[in-house]
Amino acid sequence: MNIKPESTAVVVVDMQNGFCHPDGSLYAPASGEAVEPVAEVVSKARENDVQVVYTRDVHPPEQFDDAHYYDEFERWGEHVVEGSWEAEVVDELDVRDDDKVVVKHTYDAFQGTELESWLDAHQIDDLVFCGTLANVCVLHTAGSAGLRDFRPVVVEDALGYIDEEHRDYAVEHADWLFGETVTRDELEFV
Repeated sequence: MNIKPESTAVVVVDMQNGFCHPDGSLYAPASGEAVEPVAEVVSKARENDVQVVYTRDVHPPEQFDDAHYYDEFERWGEHVVEGSWEAEVVDELDVRDDDKVVVKHTYDAFQGTELESWLDAHQIDDLVFCGTLANVCVLHTAGSAGLRDFRPVVVEDALGYIDEEHRDYAVEHADWLFGETVTRDELEFV
């Protein structure tokens, strides 16, 4: 698979304390286990001068007060509240000053954010996705990328999930409908 470093970004989705740390309110063990594989993907990106983008799912406490239908607090309980420890990226991942950090308020990191315009301004066409949850924020953001004419590539063994079948579904769906999938070993920037 040919992924050009100069026109690619690695997108690390929601690797935050609330999802990946055992004390997080929505901790999933597989999300915690994904920290090391995600760090490997980030390391490979840095070695090849590939831009790294981190998304952070962050909810103002009042975000869903007037919701008609979309209410994540109702579905998941209160989580990754703005300004909280839960909303921070896990310490094991090295977020650097030259990384782009996108704060999002929905499953899709393109919805209501500057992500698309930032990617366009940096002439990035290909997006390599890793992070958590595979079938929620990763899948929705990767699908949204494809609809916006970015090339989404999902790193199937650098994903967090609640149930393994959820990850399998996300990987199969991404590969079938809008993108490509690779393993960490297959991922090469050339």
